[in-house]
Amino acid sequence: MLTSFQTYLQSHASFTDSELEDICATAIQRTLQRNESLLQEGQVCRHKIFVIKGILRNFATVADGSEHILQFSPENTWTLDVESYDKQTPSQFNIAAVERSEVLLWAKTDFERLLAEIPKLKTLSQELISRNIYSSRQRILSTLSATPEEKYEEFVNTQPGLPARLPLHMIASYLGISLKTLTRIRHAQSHR
Repeated sequence: MLTSFQTYLQSHASFTDSELEDICATAIQRTLQRNESLLQEGQVCRHKIFVIKGILRNFATVADGSEHILQFSPENTWTLDVESYDKQTPSQFNIAAVERSEVLLWAKTDFERLLAEIPKLKTLSQELISRNIYSSRQRILSTLSATPEEKYEEFVNTQPGLPARLPLHMIASYLGISLKTLTRIRHAQSHR
């Protein structure tokens, strides 16, 4: 598990062996079963999460029990509830495995120490935050202005490996469209 994470880190910056060792030494390795929760609404998000294998979803559950999926986190991505983590307040969101997943977790105090001691990790973290902001802004624009067909096409183009691994109801939830609409779109595309 740690070897693939080290490969990921080295693909983004030239970390020394001692820096890699320090980053990995503080990581907690965890395997999640399908639908197992890593964070539940009301809990405080105490860890940065890196996905080695599998897919996690960040979502909110509304009064009628339906889910609004904000984000999918497949292999080689980071996730957390940023507001709960930063402020150490109860989360409004959930994080759970879509499929069996292997993750690495860093406690907030450990990760903050690593950021202070390893400038390359801090730079990488800032780049990832910026990319996440850009991606979130694009997603908001798409949600507000795109047709259901355009939303689905953008999802398939930006996340090419994910649609085949996700249940249709989760894709529909992420796109903010009904399952019936998603089924119609996919059916129309298959007949082109």
